[in-house]
Amino acid sequence: MAEIHCRHFNGYKPCGKSEACNAECKHLDKPQVSILLIHLGAIGAVVRSTSLLKPIKRKYPSSKITWVTDTPAHRLLEGHPLIDRVLTTSLEDQLVLRALSFDVGYVVDKSLKAAGVMALTNCDLKFGFKVDSLSGSIVPATSAAEELWSLGLSNHKKFYVNKKPETQLLVEALELGSYQADDYDLPLSKSELQASLLRKSRWQKNSSQINIGFNTGCADVIPAKKWTVEYHRELIQDLRLKGFQNLVLLGGPEDTLRNSQIAEGLNVESSPTQQGLRDGLISINACDLIITGDSLGMHMSIAMKKHVIAWFGPTCAHEIELYGRGVALKAEMGCSPCWKRTCEKNVMCYDQIGIEKVIAAVHQGVRECQKNQQAKSSTSKQLFSETSA
Repeated sequence: MAEIHCRHFNGYKPCGKSEACNAECKHLDKPQVSILLIHLGAIGAVVRSTSLLKPIKRKYPSSKITWVTDTPAHRLLEGHPLIDRVLTTSLEDQLVLRALSFDVGYVVDKSLKAAGVMALTNCDLKFGFKVDSLSGSIVPATSAAEELWSLGLSNHKKFYVNKKPETQLLVEALELGSYQADDYDLPLSKSELQASLLRKSRWQKNSSQINIGFNTGCADVIPAKKWTVEYHRELIQDLRLKGFQNLVLLGGPEDTLRNSQIAEGLNVESSPTQQGLRDGLISINACDLIITGDSLGMHMSIAMKKHVIAWFGPTCAHEIELYGRGVALKAEMGCSPCWKRTCEKNVMCYDQIGIEKVIAAVHQGVRECQKNQQAKSSTSKQLFSETSA
C-alpha cells in the first residue's frame, strides 16, 4: 500500500525521490498537522510574513504548509523549502482549495477577500482575522489578534502608542508563541546565488569597495515613499565625491524610465528592471548595502540580509524590524507619519531627509559591512585550516 500521507506523495505520478512508495522509503515524511496560511498582499508585506514560517514550525514541527497569496507574490514563495504548496486566488486554485481540508488556518490580511479564501476551505482552528457575517466587517478571529486589529482603527495608537514591529504583532496575533525576532525567510536557489555572484563582480568598479544599491521606487499607493529623481542624483554625486564607486540603481518595471533619468550622465550601474521579482532578489543580493524607502525593495533587502538604510516619511519606522542590520532615518516633519496617499504640502517629507544624514549612515554602514566581511573571511579560513589539518 502506498504511503498516501507522505509529504511527497501526490497520487498521480512518482514523487521523484524513490521508486518504492512504502514504509521503508528513507524519504518518508508524514506531517501530523495541515496548515493554511493566507496572506494575499501587498507583496512587501507578504515577504515580511515569511518571518512567520519558523514560528509556525516551532509550534507545529511536523506540519505541511499551504500558502495562498495573490499574483505575482507567488513567484517569490514557490520552491521555498518550508512551504509545501503555493496557491493563488485564481479560479483554478480556488477549485484546488475546495478539495483540501486543514487543521489550522491563519488569515494575515484584514480583508474580505482573504476571509473569502478561508471560507472556501474546511478548517478546524482559525487565527488572525475573519468577517462578522452580520455586519460584513473585519474582526479578530481570536482575542490574541485584538491588539493588531485595534491599531488599524486608531491613528494615535498606530503612530505614537505602539512600539512593536509588525513581525512581533503578527506572531502574537496568530498565537505562535513568544516573539523571538525570527528573520525574513526567502532563500535563493543555487542558480540564483551563482547569478548574483556574477552580477556582483560585474558591478564592482573597485573590488576593494562594497556595492551600494539604491532602491529608487515604490508602489503607487503612497507615492511619497520615494525620493525625487533630483534627490537621488544629488546623493549619488555626493557619494562619488566621497570616494564611493560601486553604485547601483535597483527597481522594477515601473522604475525603468525613472532610473534612466537618475543615471543620465552619472557613472552608476543600472540593474535589470524587466525580468521579474526573483531577478530583483538576485540584484539586491549582489549589493552589500541598500538605500531605500519603505517599499517592496526594502522588504526584499531585509530578506536578503543586507545592511539597510531605510528612510521613512508617511509611514511608521517602528513597524519595521531591521534585525540590527541597518538604520531607520525619519523625515523631520511634525506631520510624519500620516499614511496619506496624497499630500498638498509645498515641502514634502521626502525632501526632509538631510543628505548629510544619509551619507553619514552610508559611512557607518560601509564600516559594518566591511567588518562583517572580514569576520566571515576569518571564519572561512579557520574552517579551511581545520578541515585541511
